[in-house]
Amino acid sequence: MAMTRRQALARGLAGMSILAVGGVAWRAWDNGAFSVGAGPAYEPWRQWRGGEGPLALVRAGILAANAHNTQPWRFHIANDTIAVLPDPERHLGAFDPFRREMHLSLGCALENLAQAAPAHGLEARVELIPGQLTLAQSGQQAAPVAIVRLVPAAKAPGELYAAIPKRHTHRGAYLVGRTVPQQLLEGMQSLLSDAPNLRLSLFPARDKGPLGDLIVAATKSIISDRQMAADSARWFRLTWDAMQRHRDGITLDAVGLPPLVNAAAKILPTPSDEQADLQWLDATANVHVATAPLLGIIAVRDLYDRATALAAGRFWQRLHLWLTARGLVAHPLNQPAEMVDRERQRNASPQTAQALARLTGDPAWHPTFIFRAGYADHPARLSPRRPVEAVVTT
Repeated sequence: MAMTRRQALARGLAGMSILAVGGVAWRAWDNGAFSVGAGPAYEPWRQWRGGEGPLALVRAGILAANAHNTQPWRFHIANDTIAVLPDPERHLGAFDPFRREMHLSLGCALENLAQAAPAHGLEARVELIPGQLTLAQSGQQAAPVAIVRLVPAAKAPGELYAAIPKRHTHRGAYLVGRTVPQQLLEGMQSLLSDAPNLRLSLFPARDKGPLGDLIVAATKSIISDRQMAADSARWFRLTWDAMQRHRDGITLDAVGLPPLVNAAAKILPTPSDEQADLQWLDATANVHVATAPLLGIIAVRDLYDRATALAAGRFWQRLHLWLTARGLVAHPLNQPAEMVDRERQRNASPQTAQALARLTGDPAWHPTFIFRAGYADHPARLSPRRPVEAVVTT
């Protein structure tokens, strides 16, 4: 019997609905919408305790915090020595023209190495190699920036070592109204007792306004600078395939969205670079700054001294591990420091540096790292990591 026009239309709409649902299901499966922390890109987080000797320390080192998850490190192992080198290809371009953030990242890896050593019956004696950070040139050869010499010692795993696999950058909303207790603020300052070349300034919620405004203003400047925006965008890994293939960069899982919103974001079409920039700006103003009960600045006397940058990175990693061990979360908000470098590179007026000096009250100390810390109602998600084999030479 021939179908009426209404029956044909109904059947056609039903077929289209089935195709649409099937398409969404395929997109969800293909982009890992419900596969958070799965796949080879996350194996280093599960295998980090494996092995002994220098290689075991490197397994901990590669889980360190680092700028845009670029993982800009190499490790050369010879007997009981680990040389730490930058990977000149894994940089942020105009985002980091002096490679200051690259060396902060290397410092973070150094701290993880040092924290892992006692757990394996070793003492890590870290030697920072002096030098100055200058404008990066193409074709530069990588040379060691630090040497870690290992000597036998009694096994003594500490709380910061235990926090290594739990420490992740939390880019989501923090619990508004839950302040960081004064005793923890004092504890954060005490971690600087053996670092006279570093200064930590803390801005609780009641005092964070000017610094928060500067972070948002710097973000606006960054996304309006097309070179900076492009150099940042090349580290976005917004599909399952890209994340598993590169095993680095910023992923949707790491943005910090609530679970169902995170899954939906993976199903929706991938945003353009411009859309992603605007979403970042909105999140910076209305999530990162707005919900932060605490902002902080790590400052140095010489912004472009290489050993100081490494020491600052070591301190940030130690601080982040310490916060993690106490149930807090943290997230870099280093846009103003990035704009200081960009203005210097372009020989522009140092407006951001001057604004930061007004905030800190002492122009002799230069902010090299800015962050937020607090509490969250869900844990931060894993970021992908390259395997040890990709970063070690012997």
